[in-house]
Amino acid sequence: MDVSVLGLGQMGSAIAERLVGAGHKVSVWNRSKGKADDLVARGAFELDASFEAWARSDVCITMVADSHALADVALAPHSGLAHATAGRGKTLIDMSTVSAEVSGHVAAAASAGGVRYLRAPVSGNPGVVRAGNLTILASGDEAVFTSVESLLRDIGAHVFHVGEGDAARIIKLALNLMVAGTAELLAECVALAEAHGVRRDKLLEVVGASALASPLVKYKIGPLLADDYTPTFSSRLMRKDVDLALEAAAAGGVPLPVTGVVQQLLQACISTGLGELDFMALLLRLQREAGQTSD
Repeated sequence: MDVSVLGLGQMGSAIAERLVGAGHKVSVWNRSKGKADDLVARGAFELDASFEAWARSDVCITMVADSHALADVALAPHSGLAHATAGRGKTLIDMSTVSAEVSGHVAAAASAGGVRYLRAPVSGNPGVVRAGNLTILASGDEAVFTSVESLLRDIGAHVFHVGEGDAARIIKLALNLMVAGTAELLAECVALAEAHGVRRDKLLEVVGASALASPLVKYKIGPLLADDYTPTFSSRLMRKDVDLALEAAAAGGVPLPVTGVVQQLLQACISTGLGELDFMALLLRLQREAGQTSD
């Protein structure tokens, strides 16, 4: 299948790699140059502009940083993918984590312009993508989903059609508020144990063998043992997703008190220079507050 991937951050690049590896004819684009070099070496074609995607592809996947970036790519006057004339009858799949509000604007523009639109946010990190274990949550017209399901399964093994409209957006935000909350509790678990002289490796060995050992916790044990905060997903981006969850909760009239506290703790990470580190920098924040580290 001819497919374009727009947005070559860590996740977009990994998704494009999977599609190239699966034998698709892949075109790629990123706002800043240089990120496509490795993919071009693997056989992808680099687009000069985002709107060129429709000239080369029947399906366009966007994986961008936030709602503003999606609006720029999908809704820009004259060149926006959602209403570009060249996209009529083709399929736009957005895999970013964005607000349901902006996604709704994209859906309206796509409907008016004859572009088929599928929301397909994901759960997982770049390593999970490369291993073929990504979870993809799709919502929108079921016939559109069926037409691209095999393509989505070339990206990730766990693909779900969860309903119409922006149902996938809400599920993704619900998942990420649990990720953020789990990260904070794991950080507190480590900080408490170390404050009483417990070795981190011994603690995490027990945690990893316990009923608390979710896949997320297991993913984080290795980096925590190495004090490695190389970002798979930064504190800044996690704060963005928690903000979106709280906005959706407000719109639905649902209180999320714990999520509100975690939002403040993530902001504390950002305010103290930890925003571009992995979201497990929540532990570094606790250590700093306890005077346990000078990092």
